[in-house]
Amino acid sequence: MSEFPKPKIVISKCLGFEACRYNGEMIRDTFVPRLAGFVEFIPVCPEVEIGLGTPRPTLRLVSSPHGMRMIQPSTGADFTDAMHTFSDKFLDSLKDIDGFVLTHKSPSCGPGDAKYYAGPEKGPALGKTDGLFADAVLKRFPHLAVEEDGRLLNLKLREHFLTRIFSFARLRALRHSLSMRAIVKFHAAHKYVLLSYNEKKMRQLGKIVANAAKETPRRVLELYSAVFYEALEQPAKTAAQINVLTHALGYFSRELTSREKRHFLDTLESYRHGRVPLGTVSNILWSWALRFERTYLLEQVYFRPFPEGLMALEDSGKGRVLTAKSAER
Repeated sequence: MSEFPKPKIVISKCLGFEACRYNGEMIRDTFVPRLAGFVEFIPVCPEVEIGLGTPRPTLRLVSSPHGMRMIQPSTGADFTDAMHTFSDKFLDSLKDIDGFVLTHKSPSCGPGDAKYYAGPEKGPALGKTDGLFADAVLKRFPHLAVEEDGRLLNLKLREHFLTRIFSFARLRALRHSLSMRAIVKFHAAHKYVLLSYNEKKMRQLGKIVANAAKETPRRVLELYSAVFYEALEQPAKTAAQINVLTHALGYFSRELTSREKRHFLDTLESYRHGRVPLGTVSNILWSWALRFERTYLLEQVYFRPFPEGLMALEDSGKGRVLTAKSAER
C-alpha cells in the first residue's frame, strides 16, 4: 500500500487552467499547482460550457417559488435550465471520479457559499447556498470528496480531503484486481485510517470482509465501498487520532527508553492542544517503525495516506474563517 494511485479530480477551470472567470481573470491558487503532479485533473467551467463568453456580465442566484434560478441581471436572461442540462450531461459522462475542487462563492460552482437574492435587482443577499453546478455534484456524488479552493488552505481540511481522495483512488484500483485476498489486504492496510475516522464503521467493514454469507468478491466490494465512503465522510476527531497514536505506541513499549517515551507523550499533548500538526506525532512513530522493522505499522496507510509534498505547514490555519455549516461538509 506504499504506492500512490492518481485520484481523478474534477476542478473548476479558472483555478489555474484558463482565464475564464466572469471578469476575464484566472485564480492564482497556491495549492492546485502542488496537487497537479499527483492527481489527474478534469477541468471544467460550467458557465463557459453553457455558451457564456469571457469576460461576461455577472450571474446571480435568485430565490423563487420554483427553486433557485440563475439570472443575469444586466440582460434579464435566465440560464437555470441551461445549467441544469449541462450539469446532468457532464456528470453523466464521468467515470471513476474521486473528488471535486470547485471555485468558492461562484453562482455555478460554489459549494455552500454562493450568495442568493430575492430578485435580480440590487439588494442584500438573503443567505448562502450551493451554486447550481455544485448542487448537482453534491446530489449526484454525495459520497465523494467535494471542496472549494479556499478551504483547502486550512491544514486539517486539506489533510481530510487528501486522505479521502487517495483512499478512494486505492479503493477504485481494487476493481482491476478483484479478489477476496485483495479486499482483505486493503482493509488491513486502512485499519488505522478507519479507526481514526469511525470505529463503528471500521468494525462494520470488518464483518463485510469476513464474508460469512460467502458472497462473490464483486458483491463484497460493492458492500464494502458503500460503507467505506461513509466512514471517511467527516474529518477525524483529535481524540480518535490520539487513540490510534497511543495504540501504535504499544508496538514499541519494550524497546524505547523512558526519555523517548516522554518525548513522544509530550509531543502528543502538544498535538492535543493544537500546537503541532498530526504529522509531527505520526512521523515519530513512523521512524520507530522503520528502526524496529514493525511490518504491520509500515503497511498502515495511516502513516502515509498521501504524498508528503501535498502538505505545507505555512498553510496551517490560514484557510478562510469557516461557518458552522461549512465546517460540517
